[in-house]
Formats: sequence, structure tokens, C-alpha cells
Amino acid sequence: QVQLVESGGGLVQAGGSLRLSCAASGRTFGTFAMAWFRQAPGKERDFVAAITWNSDRTYYADSVQGRFTISRDDAKNTWYLQMNSLKPEDTAVYYCAANRAVVRRAEYDYWGQGTQVTVSS
Repeated sequence: QVQLVESGGGLVQAGGSLRLSCAASGRTFGTFAMAWFRQAPGKERDFVAAITWNSDRTYYADSVQGRFTISRDDAKNTWYLQMNSLKPEDTAVYYCAANRAVVRRAEYDYWGQGTQVTVSS
């Protein structure tokens, strides 16, 4: 059974940092693109960041460009989202996802259960 488990969410003040992790089990994802999405209450699930299977390219939403960094460690079957200079508008449930190719739509093959990130002003 394939599972993606996020961790690292929590409550942080504006300007602070968090590092989210997504640990995969049940299969290896070395040939998959990895991504992070987020969903605020009453809103759609939005693309945040993605990384190609070989880490040669990364993609970011305009709203997080320059503040967030996505990375992966295939030896650990884990990928990460380093979030710096957090803003209250970053508050959302963050989901990790895996897919054969990078797309900016929430149409990935595998999803985690989500982790809450709350940024206070």
C-alpha cells in the first residue's frame, strides 16, 4: 500500500520558517515528479511547488517564489518544502503529491493526508 505522510506543519509567526517533509512508503518514487499543494478553507487546492524526477528543474507559484524551496532525497524516499518569510496568507493545509510528470493542476496520482500550517500576524 502506497502512503505519503506529511510532517512539519504547525503554528508560526509571520516572518518565520517551517520545513515540511513528505515521506513515501509502499513504492519508490525515483522516477516521479514531486509536488506540494495547499488548500485554505473554502478555496480550491492550489499548486505551490514541484520538482522533476531528476531534480533538474523546480517550479513555484508566483506567490511563493523566492520564499519557498522544494527538494527531494530519493535515498530516503522523501521530499521537502522549506518555507521562509511566512505570511498569514500562507495559512492552509499543505499536501504532498507524486506524479509521472509535473503539472500545476491538482491531478496527481498519489496524495498525502495533509498537514496544517498556520501563520499568525
